[in-house]
Amino acid sequence: MISEWLDASTLWMILDFIGSLAFAVSGIRLSSAKNFDVFGAYVVGLATAAGGGTIRDVLLGEHPYWMSSPAYLVSTGLALLMVWIWGGKLIRKVNTWFIFDTIGLAVFTVSGTAKTLALGWPWWTAVMMGTMTGAAGGVVRDILIGEVPLIFRKEIYASACIIGSLVYIIITCMFGNVVGRMGQIGGMETGATIIAGAVVIAVRLIAVKYQISLPHLHGEDDK
Repeated sequence: MISEWLDASTLWMILDFIGSLAFAVSGIRLSSAKNFDVFGAYVVGLATAAGGGTIRDVLLGEHPYWMSSPAYLVSTGLALLMVWIWGGKLIRKVNTWFIFDTIGLAVFTVSGTAKTLALGWPWWTAVMMGTMTGAAGGVVRDILIGEVPLIFRKEIYASACIIGSLVYIIITCMFGNVVGRMGQIGGMETGATIIAGAVVIAVRLIAVKYQISLPHLHGEDDK
């Protein structure tokens, strides 16, 4: 049975690799569109994949994950290879970047929230760390490629992380017994992960499709 080998630690290792690969692809894809060389694109991809988790771990007093595991280095190398092979399609299609960025956002938001809760921090800290894990890598990426960070623009980004993080916390803290009966793949934690990640993706997709955004502040010159 899947549940016999897919324990919590294995689940998070798989999700972390998927998230880092997705974020690295998004960073390398944007770097390629700006004609970065291979090394520069790799650095941007690695910063995108590891940036949010590194900031989170430092704030939580933990050693960043990439210091003890080569997963981020490997996933970034794999992402670079993917862009190298399918570069034309990945660079030309904006939707491709959006898909990879959204997957990374969802996975890292949930993993950041779960790790913070596992370390014994309160729920509001978990929301902040989950949001930072999901969004900070994109901020680093946009700064490195010379763009205004997406989190500061009109598109719903960090708000999706906050909503997804809250959903994960509510499920794990209040409805753990119910979600635990959803299936055999890791029980409650896996159910909460799937639901919360799907919520992050859904919020971003709905916001983009219907052009939903947060209100803007206007200076005196804009009145």
